[in-house]
Amino acid sequence: MPELFTFVGTIFGVSHHIDPQTYKTVIYLTHMFLSAGIALVIVRMAMSNLQMVPRGAQNVMEAYISGVLKMGTDVMGAEAARRYLPLVATIGLFVGIANLIGVVPGFEAPTAFLEFALTLAISVFIYYNFEGIRHQGVVKYFKHFLGPVWWLYWLMFPIEIVSHFSRLVSLSFRLFGNVKGDDMFLMVILMLAPWVLPMIPYALLTFMAFLQAFIFMMLTYVYLGSAITVEDNH
Repeated sequence: MPELFTFVGTIFGVSHHIDPQTYKTVIYLTHMFLSAGIALVIVRMAMSNLQMVPRGAQNVMEAYISGVLKMGTDVMGAEAARRYLPLVATIGLFVGIANLIGVVPGFEAPTAFLEFALTLAISVFIYYNFEGIRHQGVVKYFKHFLGPVWWLYWLMFPIEIVSHFSRLVSLSFRLFGNVKGDDMFLMVILMLAPWVLPMIPYALLTFMAFLQAFIFMMLTYVYLGSAITVEDNH
C-alpha cells in the first residue's frame, strides 16, 4: 500500500529512498515485530499478578485459553488438546493481533503478506508430520497414505502426498487472501468516505480478523489430530 496508509512509510520516508521490494520488506518486518511485541505485552500483563479470582488481562487470557482448549478437546480429546495448547494458542494470539493491526488506519497487517502466512503454514506442516511420525513411527505413519485396498496403493499414495501438500496452500493462501482483501477493501472505503462509512466495515473486518485466527487454529488442531490418531485400517 502507499505510504499514506502506513505510519512507517510516512515517518521514515522509506518509499522515496529505497526500492519497492525493500520498502515492502521494511513494512512487513516492522508490523510483524509490532504484532509479536503486542502479544508479549498482553501475556506479560496477564501473568504479572496472578490471582485466584482473575481480573482484567488475566481474566481475558484465561477465557481465551479455555476457549482454545475446548476447541482442541472437540477435535482430538482433552489430553492431546492440552498437549498442543501452547502451540495453537500462541499461533492464534499472534495471528489475531497481526490481523487486527490491519484494521487500524496507518498500519498494515503482516498477515496480508504471503511470506508471513506461508511461514506459519510451513511450520505447522512440518510440526504435525513430525508429531505423526513420532507417535506412530515412520512405517505406520506413511502406511496410512496407501489406503485400505492394497491394489490401489499405487494410486492412493501420490494422491495422499498431494493432499498433504495442498494443506500448505489451504493454510497460507486462505489467511493471506482474506486479510489482503480486507485491507484493500478498507483502503478503498477510507479513500471514498473516510468520515462516513468506515464504522460498519471496521466492525466487519474486526470480526473477520478473529475468524481467520480461529480457522487457522482449528485447522492446526485438525491436522495434528489426524496425524497422531492414524489407525491401522485407515
